[in-house]
Amino acid sequence: MIYSVYARIGFICGALAVAGCAFDVMHLKQSPAQYEAVTATNQIWVLQDDLKVSIASGWATPLKKGTTWRQVGRIKEGDVIRTRDQIVTVEASNIFEANPVIDHEKVVGFFLVVENSFTPADPPAPINLLLKKPIEGGTS
Repeated sequence: MIYSVYARIGFICGALAVAGCAFDVMHLKQSPAQYEAVTATNQIWVLQDDLKVSIASGWATPLKKGTTWRQVGRIKEGDVIRTRDQIVTVEASNIFEANPVIDHEKVVGFFLVVENSFTPADPPAPINLLLKKPIEGGTS
């Protein structure tokens, strides 16, 4: 009888411990990307409006109005741009450093820097970038 009570208590404690450790695992939809760096230019674009980009699974950092962007690379899905004005991430069960990918004036997804992969926007989001007057004498 006493063994039965301890067995039940042990079972309940074990079940609670397992349930307490369980969490929803959300896998980020991503595919390998062949990244090609581009030569630095003095072209800088300014984001004209705040922009929230949805992705198929997970969440992306909203892009802030007034941030400045440069093209840093290219993948088959489009041009990879980067800013120094904010940290851009994509989140699922993990957090990934990300750069927006632009094609035909839309953010079509994000290039995941460390993973060297691409996660698509769902749906692609129109982006309003204005070319800033080029800086004379090179890049900054």
